[in-house]
Amino acid sequence: MLYLKETNYEDIEQEYLFVRDMPIDENGMTNEWHGISRKDFEEKAIVQMIASAKGENLPEGYVPESFLFLWNDDEIVGQFRIRHYLCESLRTGAGHIGYFIKKEFRGKGYGTEGLKQALQIAKKIVPEDEIYLRVNKDNIASFKMMIHHGGYIEHQDETKYYIRIKK
Repeated sequence: MLYLKETNYEDIEQEYLFVRDMPIDENGMTNEWHGISRKDFEEKAIVQMIASAKGENLPEGYVPESFLFLWNDDEIVGQFRIRHYLCESLRTGAGHIGYFIKKEFRGKGYGTEGLKQALQIAKKIVPEDEIYLRVNKDNIASFKMMIHHGGYIEHQDETKYYIRIKK
């Protein structure tokens, strides 16, 4: 069974291993904690992830952001991030939702179901009328997932589509 679950201390071991091994940047989904030690994850990263969801201790220019792991039964297969509202840089950049699915789980519907669940959560959090996402033009699978969930191309540039999904 696939489900999204917010970052928490109960699942710290699996969350740590997932975050440590997640690439620094893949298709625009960044991970500042790639290669992090277990100690630093516990003392810094998870603390920051949980605080961010509450809007606490945010760096200048950041908005609250929920970090959710996509679980397939008892294994983490992906991560979704929901930014609670848009600031100017997000309006023209990454948008409300970012996600990453581990390579070995791609093409199996996990991303599609995870995005469906993330959109349901985002629709309760986000004050804007539409959920905004950005995708690289060469990331056809993610583009198709966004369109499948009601997305439309709001605009595009040379390398990216800027997608909106009505609430």
